Amino acid sequence: MSTLTSSKQEALWTRDLLLILFSNFFCVFGFQMLLPTLPSFVSQHGGTDAQVGLVIGILTLAAVIARLFVGPLIDSLGKKIILIVGNVILLISMGSYYWAASVAFVLGIRFLHGLGWGTTTTSYGALASDIIPASRRGEGLGYFGLGSTLAMALGPFTGIWVMKSYGFDWLFVVTFLSTLLSLVLPLFVSVKKGPAPAQPVSESSSLLSRMVEPKALFPAFLVLLLGVTYGGVVSFITLFGTEAGIANVGWFFLVNALSVFIVRPISGRIFDKRGHFWVLFPGAFFSMIGLLVLSYATTTPLLMVAALFYGIGFGSIQPSIQAWTVNRVAPNRRGVANATFYNGFDLGLGGGGMLLGMIAASTSYALMYRVSIVLMVIYLVVYLLYRYKQKEPS
Repeated sequence: MSTLTSSKQEALWTRDLLLILFSNFFCVFGFQMLLPTLPSFVSQHGGTDAQVGLVIGILTLAAVIARLFVGPLIDSLGKKIILIVGNVILLISMGSYYWAASVAFVLGIRFLHGLGWGTTTTSYGALASDIIPASRRGEGLGYFGLGSTLAMALGPFTGIWVMKSYGFDWLFVVTFLSTLLSLVLPLFVSVKKGPAPAQPVSESSSLLSRMVEPKALFPAFLVLLLGVTYGGVVSFITLFGTEAGIANVGWFFLVNALSVFIVRPISGRIFDKRGHFWVLFPGAFFSMIGLLVLSYATTTPLLMVAALFYGIGFGSIQPSIQAWTVNRVAPNRRGVANATFYNGFDLGLGGGGMLLGMIAASTSYALMYRVSIVLMVIYLVVYLLYRYKQKEPS
């Protein structure tokens, strides 16, 4: 009897997890629809290359600022209420894009959008970590991440299609409706109060400790390096397609989504059973192969091959690093740990958009993608050195 009860307690697919998974999907879907399309919107309104880079950079800055405060608020006030507040900010931002008539206005909205994005992404991760049983956290976060990854693939694909077929006004309407759904669903999630912190943070170290989780810094650095490569992909894939003569680069995101959809549950189980090394190490090689093939792509089939490899790498690494981050900290520190993790990824995403953009401006987008492989080489070297020093078995 006790075995059956234990089995039921460890159930993964609960109503609350499904609500959060779909809410997160619609949130990321609306966000991702704007990633490859807003640069075109800014360009059409007279924006310079530097201002196009700021479209991602200024959002990243705002998200990082938000997370420095959101992490502690999540752990003290509750994950659900902070998530709802973040979604309200996102909804206001999405509604404002429709009325944007100048580059300066867009950049202002992006800062507000970044505050909401930093708040929601941190809250979703922390709330999902609480809902998912600890013994299945790698697998559970892998499935949870499927919602994000599917949105990260379908969002840009849909955004480009809506932009080209119906224009920017309808693009902003669709992103608003998607964000509205992401706001409504969490209202029906039942949240149990977690245990009080076992050891309150001392006043002398409260400021830094409440904003940044030290145990999450190394995983955050690894995901930052991955984020730089992803920032280069999503920021410039449309412009790269024009340079390479590929008509519809949206296929990259679609194939990328399918490969991630397949690999995430598998990599999650490997993480739970064998440890992070067996996911993070091979994932880097798949990412590098994807970037290399992408840099030489001049046809749609080759673009799809690149998406397949990059999707396997990205889909293995990103959720596994998040699960590793959560496993390293106490339950009452998951909010701050998730904030540190997402700040690492978004700093890479925004930094990648600006840093790789400067390289592309002086060379080409193809060469830019080859240069981004260096980031994954650094990832491998740093990770292996860490394992050697820590003498970790997995």
